[in-house]
Amino acid sequence: MSSASGQRPLRMRANRHLGAALVDASLLKLEHLEAANERFLELAATDNPRQTTLLGILAYEHKVLREEDVLQHAVDEHGIGLVDLREYDLAEEIKSVLDLDVCWATWSLPFDREEDFHFVATASYLSPAVRSLWEKRLGGPVIWYGTTLEMIADALEKIAADRERLPPRAT
Repeated sequence: MSSASGQRPLRMRANRHLGAALVDASLLKLEHLEAANERFLELAATDNPRQTTLLGILAYEHKVLREEDVLQHAVDEHGIGLVDLREYDLAEEIKSVLDLDVCWATWSLPFDREEDFHFVATASYLSPAVRSLWEKRLGGPVIWYGTTLEMIADALEKIAADRERLPPRAT
């Protein structure tokens, strides 16, 4: 069993704030959010972080929102950039210290660092809880990039697979 269930409060807070932001931005109707929240709670009881995402439920299961529209809104209204993580090779010093459970709970991935600036890709930029957590956790200025759920999930699964292939560290 993973410790993903230990991130349940963070996952709940991040998704609650994301849902409210989507409604506030007129990207989603309140009744669609309420229906998706019910499904989200069902999935949150499982230990499958790839499925436990309000945005995924809204876009791919209920089909009441397009992920592209959410990303475009973040670009247009918040001035963030977009990043394609498929060909991005994370530095070992980043991969080795990432808390993958927190990344899954927030659908975010710190992917680079230049001096004091941290570069974070996220599918949940509109959630203030996500931004606040990473800004505090990284302890420096964050430059945000939007990306898709699929790209975040694939990158996190690749990091997890890479970690499994490594020999255990000597203590």
